[in-house]
Amino acid sequence: MINWLILSAAIVTEVSGSLALRAAVDDPLWFIWVAIGYTTSIVLLDRGLRRGLPLGYAYGIWAAVGVALTAVMAWIIFDEPLTALMGVGILLIMAGVVLVEFGSNAAEKKRGNH
Repeated sequence: MINWLILSAAIVTEVSGSLALRAAVDDPLWFIWVAIGYTTSIVLLDRGLRRGLPLGYAYGIWAAVGVALTAVMAWIIFDEPLTALMGVGILLIMAGVVLVEFGSNAAEKKRGNH
């Protein structure tokens, strides 16, 4: 459970850093939050890996959920486009995350670490 919280926090801080990067286009002071967000995200991802999260699983979810969440939040905050085709892409990302999770669970069972 704690690993999920750490990974979730890593995703949220990465997304906030990405959104701050967009905000920095208009106000360079946002670059401070970009640095804080990205640095915190990498540190949290490292913590999750040190606690036993598999790299492929953790990074895959971190990256995929980050991309999807950034696209949705940029639409909400910055009125950036979010087309039907992009929505299909986000759904495919979510399906990929689920498949990675199932694959990770199957690998754990195969190794006898259930």
